[in-house]
Amino acid sequence: MPAVSVERRVNLRGWSGRSVAGVVVTLCVFFFAVPVVWLLLAITKSAKALTVANPFSVGSWHDLVANWNQLFAFQDGAVTTWIANSAVYAVGALVITLVVGIPAGYALALTEFKGRRALLVLTLVVMLIPNTALVLPIFLELNSVGLIGSPLSVILPMSFFPFGVYLTYIYFSTSIPRDLLAAARIDGCSELQVFTRVALPLASPIVALVAFFSFVQNWNNFFLPFVMLPSSDGYPIQVGLTSLLAATPAFNPSSAGSDSIQLPTLALATIVSILPVLIVFLFSQRFLVAGMTAGGTKE
Repeated sequence: MPAVSVERRVNLRGWSGRSVAGVVVTLCVFFFAVPVVWLLLAITKSAKALTVANPFSVGSWHDLVANWNQLFAFQDGAVTTWIANSAVYAVGALVITLVVGIPAGYALALTEFKGRRALLVLTLVVMLIPNTALVLPIFLELNSVGLIGSPLSVILPMSFFPFGVYLTYIYFSTSIPRDLLAAARIDGCSELQVFTRVALPLASPIVALVAFFSFVQNWNNFFLPFVMLPSSDGYPIQVGLTSLLAATPAFNPSSAGSDSIQLPTLALATIVSILPVLIVFLFSQRFLVAGMTAGGTKE
């Protein structure tokens, strides 16, 4: 009997644990999924249907096309310009991040030089500082050299990615055998050849991970380009959304006019703004998983 009671208590504990986990997962799915489902359905409706119809009813293809046309006709195609600007800023900063950040992480992990520890500590400190706290000093620096309003005023600060340097440092410190690099040096490779021919090909998973995080951060950056770019012609899509919001009568009654947009169109703009990140994520999942598990096991 005692053995049966113990077994029964264990089973009850197992069921109770699974029940709690199931409830938590259900609440999380409900909390995050419901707004996304509503947003996807909202773009298929007219402004009137969005307010009077069932929130989770499906609209029509005609209303979706009308919302699409209204969005890309806003201010003579400003949305297309904003998306192109976002691509230029995000990709430009990404290229500089990879060219500078990957070798920096390699140098901090596998080379010895004076000031190495101080640079590593500085990287960690800067990584912990909120990006918004650095916008003002960066603005003053770029203003002193006359770069405010140019694409470089956004690309150069966004290419500074200490988190990527630290990820690369961790990977090279834990996953690249030093004996392998020493063998390459004995075979006559220079330090540059050791990095480009031996270390860098082995680091492709972490390069993909750094590239993804950098691209997402650059694409979603709002405050920096909002401060650096005075003209709407240079806005990325994230800053352009504020112009769309200001042109929506539901949020700004004074904007009612020929150039105003409706709530379904604003919802469509939100989805369009996140599509590039979603596409990049879907096509890079294999590399992201490899990068996240890199260094987790050692032979």
